[in-house]
Amino acid sequence: MANSNTSAAFCRRFGRDGKFAKRGDAMSVGEMNQRRLRSRRKERGSALVEFVLASVLLIIPLLFGTFIFGMRLVRANQVAEVCRDAGHMYAYGVDFSQSSSQNMLVTLAQGLNITTTGGNGVIILSTITYIASNDCIAGGYPSGNCPNVNNTVFTKRIVIGNPSLYINSQLQQSAFGTPAAAIVDSSGNISSSYYLSNSSAIAANFENVIPIGSGQFAYVAEAFFGAPDFNLLNPGGISARSIF
Repeated sequence: MANSNTSAAFCRRFGRDGKFAKRGDAMSVGEMNQRRLRSRRKERGSALVEFVLASVLLIIPLLFGTFIFGMRLVRANQVAEVCRDAGHMYAYGVDFSQSSSQNMLVTLAQGLNITTTGGNGVIILSTITYIASNDCIAGGYPSGNCPNVNNTVFTKRIVIGNPSLYINSQLQQSAFGTPAAAIVDSSGNISSSYYLSNSSAIAANFENVIPIGSGQFAYVAEAFFGAPDFNLLNPGGISARSIF
């Protein structure tokens, strides 16, 4: 009797009306297969929807962000190299007031969209020294007390590229100030009569970066470039500075 009950239970299946049916009932088996097939199709459809949503909300933004970060890193390295090369050549006596030298620098910055007088970038070259009492005396102030005594001052300033990038924006101008155009000659030089007395010749806060003494000179290159590759997401651009 136990074996008979076990065999009967084993052979039972659900029928169309929800009641138990025999194993050999072909209609019940077919319906079960159809239900399984529909369930698998729904699972595949749900997985596809989840994949699409994950791609739109996670994968695509991640890839896009990686691309933007990579492009910014490439541009930042390029700007740093151009700035360093400009400062190095300037410190070794290359005359960047000459058009040939400026064209050479523009060539080094190829791809950054800069010309000698415009474009999407600017390179600022400055010579800075410290004014002590003996410098005032040498400049015609017998008391040794000229207006700019005990200050660092610009003795030369050359701008290559688009000057409006640093004139019109505080964030994009030289970190140490801008000498008045009237005291800078066509070669970028500032005479001693100006850098000893004109307040616009003072290089503000330079000693906080590199302290220098009387008779010592620092050669400074500052660069700023916009980012045409992704200017919408990075309107601030990229800047760099080198001091020799």
